[in-house]
Order: sequence, then C-alpha cells, then structure tokens
Amino acid sequence: MPPARLLAGAPLAVLLLALSGCSASWGCTDTTAKRGKASARVQVEDASGRPLGVTAKVVDWRLEPHPQVPDRGDQVHFHYRFDGADEYSGPAVDACAVDKHRVALLCETVYSSEAFGPNGDHTGDAWLAVEHPGQVTAVLLIPNDQSHDDRTCAQDVKDGGGPHPPKPAAIGDQL
Repeated sequence: MPPARLLAGAPLAVLLLALSGCSASWGCTDTTAKRGKASARVQVEDASGRPLGVTAKVVDWRLEPHPQVPDRGDQVHFHYRFDGADEYSGPAVDACAVDKHRVALLCETVYSSEAFGPNGDHTGDAWLAVEHPGQVTAVLLIPNDQSHDDRTCAQDVKDGGGPHPPKPAAIGDQL
C-alpha cells in the first residue's frame, strides 16, 4: 500500500481508538474517606485517614443572642482552637451543634486559617443559628479535613481522582 494511502487512513484509525475508549483510559479512581468520630477534641486527619499533626478543640460554647441580630433569640456561640496548625494553609473541620442523641442540628466548617487568637494560639469563634437552641447539648468537631477537595474523575478524568473528604455533615446526621 502506498504511503499516501496509509496517511489518509490515519485519522480514521485515531477516531476509532477514541470512540473505543482507549484514549480516555487514564486509570482515574475516586475514593471517599469515612467520616471520623465526632468529639469536642479531635486529631485532624487528611482524606487518606492520616493524622495531620493538628488537634482541633471546642474550648467552650453557650446559648446567647448574636450581637448583630439580638431579636432572633439565642444562638449557639462557640470558641474553638487549632493546635499545631500552620499560619496560612491549615486544616478545616466541621463543627456541629448536636442534641442529646448526637444528631446534628446545624453544622458549619471552621478554618484554622481564620482562627487568630490574641497570642497567635489559633483560637476563633463562630455562631450556629439552630432552629431549636434549647435542644443543643454539645458542639462537636468532625476530624476529617475539609479545607480542600481535589477534582473528581467525573470532573476531570485525566487529572482528577484520588482520596476525597467525606460529604460535610448536615442537619439530621447521626454523629
């Protein structure tokens, strides 16, 4: 077969390979970490379950009106601290107000990078406007780092994949 005829068939061969799926077989896999056990003090772990060397702790919490919206009644005001966190790119964990059965009434992600503290001790505070504040018995932290989540295979088959943190906690989740 003459070389010109071989070259003319090359685009067809590439098209057939692409349609067969050979070109998209990058070996992309996603894994989702199992949600860690919530507690008032946790060792923060990455999406692979390895400890980051950072401890997150609920220092205290109370029910009180938020100073900017006092007419909305009591909200959960809590203080938290990250020990061992880096100044700029530290971890984030979900903080949840829970009832006596450890059911989440409301959750919010708190970031170590937003916890400044008076002596550089990575303390911060946050508010949770739960629907029934009288049901709150504790504020718990979930140890899974939520500070970043890489692209999934569905989003980017070539560069996505790998371990991902669990879905953030939501109202009604048993912790």
